[in-house]
Amino acid sequence: MNHTHTVRCCFVGYIVQAIVNNFVPLLFLTLQAELGLSLPQITSLITVNFAVQFTVDLISASYVEKIGYRRGIVAAHFTAAAGLAGLTFLPQLLPDAYIGLLLSVIIYAVGGGLLEVLVSPIVEACPTEHKEKTMSMLHSFYCWGQAGVVLLSTLFFLLFGIENWRIPALVWACIPAVNGILFLKVPITSLLDENESAMTMRELFQNRLFWIFLLLMGCAGACELSVSQWASAFVEKAFGISKAMGDLAGPMMFALLMGTARLLYGKFGERIDLLKFILASGILCVFAYLLTGLSEIPLLGLVGCGICGFSVGILWPGVFSLAAASLRRGGAGMFALLALAGDVGCAGGPTLVGFVTDAAGENLHSGILAGTVFPVILLAGIALYRKERKSAQGSV
Repeated sequence: MNHTHTVRCCFVGYIVQAIVNNFVPLLFLTLQAELGLSLPQITSLITVNFAVQFTVDLISASYVEKIGYRRGIVAAHFTAAAGLAGLTFLPQLLPDAYIGLLLSVIIYAVGGGLLEVLVSPIVEACPTEHKEKTMSMLHSFYCWGQAGVVLLSTLFFLLFGIENWRIPALVWACIPAVNGILFLKVPITSLLDENESAMTMRELFQNRLFWIFLLLMGCAGACELSVSQWASAFVEKAFGISKAMGDLAGPMMFALLMGTARLLYGKFGERIDLLKFILASGILCVFAYLLTGLSEIPLLGLVGCGICGFSVGILWPGVFSLAAASLRRGGAGMFALLALAGDVGCAGGPTLVGFVTDAAGENLHSGILAGTVFPVILLAGIALYRKERKSAQGSV
């Protein structure tokens, strides 16, 4: 096996991340009815999933280099597989079905957090040309995974009944199990040279560029999730359609267009200046938020959601690539902290939209308009990055 196989395994790793984050939400109403759970208990599954991933991101920042990339990535896949498989039997095995469900979520969330921390630096360390292209292609697989999980699971439920949800749960669990075995075999290279040490947490936090990258990552996560998490509700309300159709027309369309942007840069990135592409995407994102928030015509609002999906595509992988190129000794710890900042944005963005929507009398247009603040701050962060980079070049 060679590094091409490593990159392919990393692509599948992001599909696993998509499975971890998107499969169980499709089952919320079914689990509530089948296991007799309350709405707060169901809601807590989302909170616990991302809280565990946040915690893993934070802990990994200090320990991932010591543990080693291979041990970490294999553990990530096996815990993801165990958690997904656990959904099918732990609620029945334990006296309290909710505890069994919660334990399954915690187990696969550990895997999701480790994947988020490790997959990007493993790809970045592979001896490939045009690393920015590869990074963008890598992150496109999360989008294809998200769309695939929603589409294939929905088709299964329509054909065989949602009461048989344990079958796709086990099928999805097989993907991380097999990929984890492959990660035992593929070559894995460190980001650092043999006699080189990664920047310490102290060194990272004393670096002004690193703080700019944290800001950019937080905004990237907020720009992405502020619309995508509310897209289904927006489409359902605007067009008066069912939740299933809302999921397909909203979040899946968003994911496909986001993946398309990443795929395009993955194919033609050597011809495109990454920073200019991020800047243009930020401007397009502001336009998309304004179109979605201000339009009273449902179709234009839907177009705005789609444009937003395309505009945010390069933001997360692009900031990763800029950080890796600017702070070469950042190591996996830097990627962990950047992922943590991105996750904070992923949580904070939709929360702001929700609060403003509620305060405006459940007017989702107002909530999405409030979310425009995130691409605007992103553009300010890009200006800061350019200024800092020019200052650094001028002092050499």
